[in-house]
Amino acid sequence: MRGTVRYVGISLLAGASLALVGCGTTAVGSKTATPATATIALAPQVAPNWWFPVTSSAAYSDTNLQMDALMYVPLLHISRTDTINFSRSLASSVNVSHNGTVYTVHLNPHYKWSNGSHVTAQDVLFTTKILEATSTGAKNLPWGYGGAGTGGLPTDWKNVVATGRYTVVFTLKTPANPQWFMHNGLGQIEPVPAAQWNLHPHNMIKELNFIKSVANTPSASVYHVVDGPYRFTRMAPNQYWTFSRNPNYSGHKSTLKTIVFQYETSPSAEFAGLKTGKIDYGYLPASMWKARTQLTGDTMFPGYLFGFNYIQPDLNANAPKGLGKAFNHSYVRAAMEMGVNQKAIIHTFYHGYGVVETGPIPSKPKTIFYDPALSSPLYAFNPTAGKNLLKSHGWTMHNGVMSKNGVSLSFTLLYVAGSNTDRAIVQLLKLDWAKEGINVNLVAQPFDTVLSTAQQSDPTKWNMAWWGGGWTYEPDYYPSGGSFYATGAGANQGGYNNKQMDTLIKNSYLPGTASQTQTSLNAYQAYARQQAPVIWLPWTAGFNEHISSLRGTKSTFNPITAMIYPNHWSFK
Repeated sequence: MRGTVRYVGISLLAGASLALVGCGTTAVGSKTATPATATIALAPQVAPNWWFPVTSSAAYSDTNLQMDALMYVPLLHISRTDTINFSRSLASSVNVSHNGTVYTVHLNPHYKWSNGSHVTAQDVLFTTKILEATSTGAKNLPWGYGGAGTGGLPTDWKNVVATGRYTVVFTLKTPANPQWFMHNGLGQIEPVPAAQWNLHPHNMIKELNFIKSVANTPSASVYHVVDGPYRFTRMAPNQYWTFSRNPNYSGHKSTLKTIVFQYETSPSAEFAGLKTGKIDYGYLPASMWKARTQLTGDTMFPGYLFGFNYIQPDLNANAPKGLGKAFNHSYVRAAMEMGVNQKAIIHTFYHGYGVVETGPIPSKPKTIFYDPALSSPLYAFNPTAGKNLLKSHGWTMHNGVMSKNGVSLSFTLLYVAGSNTDRAIVQLLKLDWAKEGINVNLVAQPFDTVLSTAQQSDPTKWNMAWWGGGWTYEPDYYPSGGSFYATGAGANQGGYNNKQMDTLIKNSYLPGTASQTQTSLNAYQAYARQQAPVIWLPWTAGFNEHISSLRGTKSTFNPITAMIYPNHWSFK
């Protein structure tokens, strides 16, 4: 999820299913009205709350990223196979200097804003200025960008200049791995129309305050001009968000006149919507697997996103009860990992649709970035071995809890309310960790509360958190780890700090042959596997459901970006 800061990944949008989900709504009219309208379910208690495509770290979620993708075309479109698809990008090409320092981006003059004006280099330049300003970390900033640090954005930029109406040149301070920089740096840029947004060209603080003031008001006039396939129409907070087709979209125009994202109160409510046909695209809650035969008019397809699932410990020194210092020991995290029965979670709660997670790059979906040599878990489920590991480092049982130097392994685990599956998983974790002398108090809270608690800068408010899904690789599509395990990275909510990890991540940024860059990436993976900077959970598939007459959902679903593209859907 995608630092948080970037945080934060599909789990943010999908909640219980680890996949983007959708659901229909009766609030805006009956589904039977017209086949030109598709109703899509959001995960329970998940709602968009930031609409500007340069997203605040406090609002970095897949839900918000998905809404941005409907309205704005990215500078570089990342395909479902993790390549760059220039046919769906604002950029028609990128020329790279021989040493990987200068990137000349040529815009496709075919793209226009919905008011008829062309998307130009000035729009890209304005957006990069916002990215740079919100990534400085200055104390007087109204808000900070969630993707800061990923892809060298913007700390590795020497300068960004427009050399023509449709040409932007990015110059880096040092040579870089071009695939890393294009995937993770340039891939984050979603230009906005400078003519509408650049209201305070000589006062960035005023500009950022203005953006913040309308960030959760998609009806504001600045959002009327877009270049994506849809534009926002109307909303009822915590009920639905409606989009209409952008008739001036320069890409693949939607056959759907309207799409509706529906807020869901619970998985059972979403299931009822699927069953009655009021939801066109949604998900089958894992806890309702046995009831799937009731969805007679639907088709299901499992989908693995490009990411990993984890529980985030607070490693900061000032975390409550002195536990930050304890969690900062890799052997404590390893012991906790030995108390996670990943195979049981996969088979019991996800009906076999899952893979044991051993590190930050999953074995599914298949990508060239995964190192199969690391497939065997280093800390396989073994509570007895986990308890002995703690004992070997001086921890002893005191009143039934492992303790050392006045610190007890007793803490609260925050998790997202509303999912029977998630509740069952944390209860299993509590039981297995108790076998190691680790006492866990389970506290369920709304998704936004869990996320904001763990993502805010005050580490004194929590010890451990799980937002129900994990992380997917957007915007770090080249999975180097810089956005979440590098010291001070945007998504490094737990405060993990390790010089060797920093070095390995930096090495993955360096230019070289395909073999050399993959070797560097593998070295990072191996160390992350050994360090366990978070508590790995199994990576599971989402059970996507759609009404059988709706076509194009599976073939256009993107497991790399965790996005759906309704403009490529159609009803039979």
